[in-house]
Amino acid sequence: MYVNIVRRMKMDLQHLKTQFLEYIEIEKGRSLNTVRNYDHYLTTFLNQTGLKNPSDINESIVHRYRLWLNRKSAGNRNAAIQGAPETLKKKTQNYYLIALRAFLKYLVRIGIPSLPPERIDLAKVPERHIDMISGQDLERLLQAPLQAKEVTVKELRDKAMLELLFSTGLRVSELCSLSSDLDISKDEFSVRGKGEKVRVVFISDSARQALKNYLAKRKDMDDALFVQFGKNAKNQKSLRLTPRSVERIIKHYAIVAGISKKVTPHVVRHSFATDLLQNGADLRSVQALLGHAHIGTTQIYTHVTDKHLKEIHKKFHSKNKQ
Repeated sequence: MYVNIVRRMKMDLQHLKTQFLEYIEIEKGRSLNTVRNYDHYLTTFLNQTGLKNPSDINESIVHRYRLWLNRKSAGNRNAAIQGAPETLKKKTQNYYLIALRAFLKYLVRIGIPSLPPERIDLAKVPERHIDMISGQDLERLLQAPLQAKEVTVKELRDKAMLELLFSTGLRVSELCSLSSDLDISKDEFSVRGKGEKVRVVFISDSARQALKNYLAKRKDMDDALFVQFGKNAKNQKSLRLTPRSVERIIKHYAIVAGISKKVTPHVVRHSFATDLLQNGADLRSVQALLGHAHIGTTQIYTHVTDKHLKEIHKKFHSKNKQ
């Protein structure tokens, strides 16, 4: 009887979910943030369906769950006030389905009968639109920190940060994780990105000089490369800038530079990718430099390589009307 109870416990979906989360954290090396997200998505599925046994997961259950997701409120208070609660975007719905599919793959791996993961199709999402700024706007953004009458270590930090973002294409989380012992005598360094994957990025001459100017003025001994300055910094255990702080800094300099579009660290990353492609880099190389796991993610930039299409259109379209 005791053996049967233990066997049932091991087959319980809640128990299996815990095992799966430990597996992706330890064996797959996923970040704690990813583990938390997967926990949320799978808990939502189990709570909404009320299932206890993995063999009870079937296409009918998943179909009803997808309908529920599609009608689920996104929790946008402003939309609700206007009388039309906003539903989850297709992309967000897919996060829930991706987590479920990964869980089902894990069940296959450990030999637990359930719905085959390939039976779950993701929702079709609109082609991703990327926010861009022109080359002229980018140049004004890069120069904006040096427009102050008296350039302080804070402005030197911001200049170095912007130059390094554009030189390397780093994600803002990767930028914030850099240490002050970064060897800038070399023109490359390794960074640990999503999924704990390590890649090599490269420092331009202008980024290296900006970093030298910034580090020469720093007086603190903090381990972080980019740190806070000002009154609030004195009360902090760590001076390391957060991604949110970097976003605010870049937003500030976009305004200073007179850029009307919304500018974020990711927009600078977009500029890095498009600059490479427009100057002849191949898509696979850009994929490696960006740290994309799949080439499909990098393909959002392919439109920038089609400049010749505009020339063809201009040359050949409606010539008989002239």
